Amino acid sequence: MSFDLLAMGRSGVDIYPLDHGVPLPEVKTFEKFLGGSATNVAVATARYGHPAALVTGIGRDPFGQYVHDEAARLGVDPRYITPIKQTDGPPTPVTFCEVFPPDDFPLYFYRYPIAPDLLIEPDQLPPEEVIRQAKVFWCTVTGLSQEPSRGTHFAAWQTRGRARHTVLDLDYRPMFWDRPAAATEQVGRALEQVTIAVGNRQECEIAVGETDPDRAADALLERGLELAVVKRGPEGVLAATADERVLVPPFEVPVVNGLGAGDAFGGALVHGLLSGWGLQQTLQFANVAGAIVASRLECSTAMPTAAEVQQAIDTGVAP
Repeated sequence: MSFDLLAMGRSGVDIYPLDHGVPLPEVKTFEKFLGGSATNVAVATARYGHPAALVTGIGRDPFGQYVHDEAARLGVDPRYITPIKQTDGPPTPVTFCEVFPPDDFPLYFYRYPIAPDLLIEPDQLPPEEVIRQAKVFWCTVTGLSQEPSRGTHFAAWQTRGRARHTVLDLDYRPMFWDRPAAATEQVGRALEQVTIAVGNRQECEIAVGETDPDRAADALLERGLELAVVKRGPEGVLAATADERVLVPPFEVPVVNGLGAGDAFGGALVHGLLSGWGLQQTLQFANVAGAIVASRLECSTAMPTAAEVQQAIDTGVAP
């Protein structure tokens, strides 16, 4: 079987407060959701009707079963969501956050010293033809932070070759690295394997030493990429190819939780690539999709449909 999207990376359970504007010690009620950046991108892509699969590791615990079952319920093929080999290995990670709209959402990752998604080994990858035939192959920088995940990512890229629509989500999380220079080294190696990179200014600084969006895009393209996407926060999003450069302004929404916006953007970017859209249309659609999720509490189950995104584009108001 071939997939429109094959995503590889973090999975886990988001434990998000239903009490907003208060610190965690004062929160009384929570709700759990499927989480993890690559997982959310897969869910978002499936929401647009594309066959999507997720490559990740889960613990041998009830939350691991939840990740597997919830991903399947949300339309993601779960066959490569695999329990870790170690029977006494680490549990499926959980992530807590605090919600202080409009722009403060501290995250607390309970995934130390290592999480199951970083224990994926090369023999747990999908068959080579599945990796090669996927129309979009999506990986994140977090997967490069530890072995054996790092080597498994490079094994997958070697199988795929530098095929079109091989995406690296720059997704730099400092708590997963012992020092920024280590991340820069691994990202530099990874950029030689991919054709598209997506990241914000801080992530671009780690990747190529640039925070200015235009210079960062230029530096990424100089690495041989076909498309560089630089998120500019409140100033919108920049995308660049060798022949075109597009800047899309922000789409204003009442922010509830901004944590899922980047993953929603990623899933919508995949949708635009698969649909053969031009850069302007793809970027606008992805930007609006990200804004819609920022106006909702959770990440995975908040991913919009294509109709919802189009409605927001047409009306200027998030549904």
